[in-house]
Amino acid sequence: MSIKIDGLQKSYRSFQALKNIDLHIGTGLFGLLGPNGAGKSTLMKILSTILPFDKGSVTIYDHHLVKEGDKVRQLLGYLPQHFNVPTQFTGKEFLHYVASMKGVTNQQERNSQVEKLLEEVNLAAQANKKIKGYSGGMKRRLGIAQALIGNPKLIILDEPTAGLDPSERIRFRNLIEKLSKDHSIILSTHIISDIESSCENVAVINHGEVLFKGSTEALAEKAINVVWELTVPFSEYDQVEREYVIISSRKEKDQVVFRIISKEKPQGEVSPIQPTIEDGYMAVINGVTA
Repeated sequence: MSIKIDGLQKSYRSFQALKNIDLHIGTGLFGLLGPNGAGKSTLMKILSTILPFDKGSVTIYDHHLVKEGDKVRQLLGYLPQHFNVPTQFTGKEFLHYVASMKGVTNQQERNSQVEKLLEEVNLAAQANKKIKGYSGGMKRRLGIAQALIGNPKLIILDEPTAGLDPSERIRFRNLIEKLSKDHSIILSTHIISDIESSCENVAVINHGEVLFKGSTEALAEKAINVVWELTVPFSEYDQVEREYVIISSRKEKDQVVFRIISKEKPQGEVSPIQPTIEDGYMAVINGVTA
């Protein structure tokens, strides 16, 4: 395995952010799912050598994270959840700066990488524009590009599609799918569709604990026989909201059709349905699994 995390713990004073995290991650695209505040960003910062941890061990491509942090950083590309960039640079200047910091000293090679990445994140037309004039989505795309500079073995992307429009999300997914053949990519997000379309393996984390790890198919199966379609009069909306975990709802004339999680078959006009990854995620997070 490329990344081995065993018994990882991290606390902020009396608050335990990570509790005995065990994850082994190989080459390919690995999804880390969880709600905001679950501990995902803390874990990403630790893997990126930014944040120390209290207990446990982490090795990345056979390098000990604590003892060989410099070597780990040479293998790493990282996009943090909150990406701050010097706005006085143009997009191209910033990527050249990052490439130099990552040791890409050959001018021809640096030019080649920068131009290629600007094309891949659809920023070539804005390459010579000051970053202070970039939109939020453009800054996010620049953040993705800087994480890929230097052809890193391990790419860590924390909420990478936040602020991207639908077409740019598709572009991003195509890019990381192509890269996943030869790299280890950890994609941390709370957006299920980012995982569903790309990742074969996933972990679900909440309150600092890993609640599930396995294939995306196995995650969907966690909701077998616990996900239902329930149709009720619109007047009963509040009652359903109180009694069940609601995944989605839609109005049909004077009725509401709910997609809900429930271990017991609900009363009324109800039918079981084939679960999706989102259903499995909601079942795991709420402790209502098959």
